[in-house]
Amino acid sequence: MLMPLYFFVPLIAFLYASVGFGGATGYLAVMSFFGIPPQIMASTALLLNIFVASISFSSFYRAGHLRRDLLLPFLATSAPAAFLGGYFKITDEIYAILLYAVLTFVAISLLFFSKKQADSQPLRPVPLIWALIIGLGIGLLSGMVGIGGGIFLSPVIIFARWGSSKQASAVAAAFIVLNSLSGLLGRITGGSFQIDSFSLSLIPFGLIGALLGSYIG
Repeated sequence: MLMPLYFFVPLIAFLYASVGFGGATGYLAVMSFFGIPPQIMASTALLLNIFVASISFSSFYRAGHLRRDLLLPFLATSAPAAFLGGYFKITDEIYAILLYAVLTFVAISLLFFSKKQADSQPLRPVPLIWALIIGLGIGLLSGMVGIGGGIFLSPVIIFARWGSSKQASAVAAAFIVLNSLSGLLGRITGGSFQIDSFSLSLIPFGLIGALLGSYIG
């Protein structure tokens, strides 16, 4: 019954890694169709996120696209917030509402806001206060749902012209890895971390997709 996930996970990892993402929203979307318990879904998505986004980040980093000055202001509030979001235990009903709200946002953004602004346009400095507020909100939601948050951060950076598309991808990949680690630690500390042998068996398939996707990216 769960065998199709061995196909979907590497495919999602490939597509997301090519643009610097970890793929948590994709993993959560497909897992939700197979009746997997929410805590296992979130924990599995975070684990896959860490491995896939790490591979994606290494490619963008080696290509020289990482801007630490663009990453750190968002990360300063997002990492602690992701820990708290993972630490809090929420009901399955609230989790489902948050998850489908996130998936709806992703679907709408892909349909209507996927056109990137030209990288030839001049970049603007990042307002510190906005970076801290945005990081806080994304981090909290990321920890609660089980995502890294790059799917939210990258479009903000691009449309605000705080960074180029490649810089946004590099920052998003690092953001995802660190937020996912923080959210995972929060779940372990709070007692909501759950994983099984099937979930662990998905990781190698995600790694294969991530290696190919990050190379293309």
